[in-house]
Amino acid sequence: EVDLEERLSELDLRNDSDLPDVPPPTDSTPEILKRALSGLSARWKNWWIRGILTLAMISVFFLIIYLGSFMLMLLVLSIQVKCYHEIITIGYRVYHSYDLPWFRSLSWYFLLCVNYFFYGETVADYFATFVQRREQLQFLIRYHRFISFALYLTGFCMFVLSLVKKHYRLQFYMFAWTHVTLLITVTQSHLVIQNLFEGMIWFLVPISSVICNDITAYIFGFFFGRTPLIKLSPKKTWEGFIGGFFSTVVFGFIFSYFLAQHQYFVCPVEYNSETNRFVTECEPSELFQIKKYSVPPLLQAVLGWETVNMYPFQMHSIALSTFASLIGPFGGFFASGFKRAFKIKDFADTIPGHGGIMDRFDCQYLMATFVHVYITSFIRGPNPSKLLKQLLILQPEQQLSVYKTLKSHLVEKGILQPSLKG
Repeated sequence: EVDLEERLSELDLRNDSDLPDVPPPTDSTPEILKRALSGLSARWKNWWIRGILTLAMISVFFLIIYLGSFMLMLLVLSIQVKCYHEIITIGYRVYHSYDLPWFRSLSWYFLLCVNYFFYGETVADYFATFVQRREQLQFLIRYHRFISFALYLTGFCMFVLSLVKKHYRLQFYMFAWTHVTLLITVTQSHLVIQNLFEGMIWFLVPISSVICNDITAYIFGFFFGRTPLIKLSPKKTWEGFIGGFFSTVVFGFIFSYFLAQHQYFVCPVEYNSETNRFVTECEPSELFQIKKYSVPPLLQAVLGWETVNMYPFQMHSIALSTFASLIGPFGGFFASGFKRAFKIKDFADTIPGHGGIMDRFDCQYLMATFVHVYITSFIRGPNPSKLLKQLLILQPEQQLSVYKTLKSHLVEKGILQPSLKG
């Protein structure tokens, strides 16, 4: 028993109350805003700062949408790296007094490895014809998973070699911290890009719904909030939660109607190897073609309409908006619990009045997973374009074998006439 106690004393067994405090973030509000709002109370000053910065961020977001899909992908990657940096920095600040070797270096190395794996998978899926024309890329794609595993294995071995006596448990804590952070940021941002390739509308409607819910819940809570919603986040109220829900569903329905009218937003994002550009040109699917629907009898008396013309996607937008407003906020509650555990108000001070980037995107990652699962479960069917790209990569004898099998299948179904032999 004495030996056991001595061994345990060598390990770090600090409880939550013993955790060193994380230094509070500094106020990054521009001086011009501080002077302009100096006469207001702290509550209204925060209102105006949040409002002005929100409008600025939305304007920049619209500009990036105008610049196209590639810029949106770069935006997602930039946000992912910044969110990862903010979470890893909290861990480093909490445990910096231990002077753990290689912690930050290994954290960034694992980020590089995981991004290499996911983006390599994306290149193999969506840029097959481009890769086929470049021999040096063919090698990287063919052995992509082996290379990715070798890179990760190198980091794993480096971690084992960095273990220091008396800090074993703490180092494994930080190893787990890094991997959970990778799961939250990199995996989810990869799903965001996958959703974008399905069509920009699958990217914009979910993200905009979360933003709308965040804004309207804040407004309803600010002016009408009286009833606390959850202890983890004392400023959240039932009035804000309910007001945000109805506002988000209405917004998503109307916003979807506008986007569904334009090919730019509804067509899958594809890479044109001839022009070396991303293109969004197609014949819109049935989801984005106006159809006539019968209005339920109860609503006919209120609206005075028996039928209504709308896009089928608008029905899906109700499901997306409902998730964004009812389940999405739990991503924010999770983040609130995380911040309380480490005695911090915000993840960082990147955006005045809002906190860090992670403070603004904590709900988006949960939404990205839902949209990806929703598309694969209820929307996505066989993709002829993607299948054709894969066929073009095959060897000539393999292509001929596929051709003969397909021809035989179509003849059996009566779609093709059997060839006559003279």
